[in-house]
Amino acid sequence: MSAPTFAQAFVELRAEDPEAVSAFEFARDRLAAGARLRSLRRVRVFELTGNLPERDELASLLHRSTRFYNPSKERCTLRARPDEPAPFAADESLVLVVDRGLERRAAAERWWKHETGAKVEVREGLAWALRFEPGTDAARDAASLAAVEDRATGLLCNPHFQDWRPGEGAAPPWPWVAAAERPAKGKGA
Repeated sequence: MSAPTFAQAFVELRAEDPEAVSAFEFARDRLAAGARLRSLRRVRVFELTGNLPERDELASLLHRSTRFYNPSKERCTLRARPDEPAPFAADESLVLVVDRGLERRAAAERWWKHETGAKVEVREGLAWALRFEPGTDAARDAASLAAVEDRATGLLCNPHFQDWRPGEGAAPPWPWVAAAERPAKGKGA
């Protein structure tokens, strides 16, 4: 098997995430699309592109660097192939939020080059995993909760400097953060 040239790392707090709890409560209490929301999680997504080492060494490098995550307080799920599982359930709707033009992580790229001698490109986004009550149009409600448009619509993405992209449960897009398309106003790409 050849070495991977692309990988995704999903990083989530081991403890309850205060930002996700706050967003969940706000959505349930104040937004129509949030009334049917059952759970909300926040997961950082890293995408690495370049001449990457084999899976075990790749996991070890991620584990050694605080540029990616803190193993004392976070867990990391590595996805080195598109058929590998991601830390999402099939019934979760996904919203990826990226800071427009700022998704590259130069410090992580420099650390990687220092450690391995290899040049890689590292991008980061923030995935929100939303689970709705059965019978809900989850894709519609997730889109309604994604980009802030007014006081009654949106929560997860500030459209003045962020873009969002949809994804579906257990198999988010491959690649996802690096996707170049920009969504139309009020819609995911």
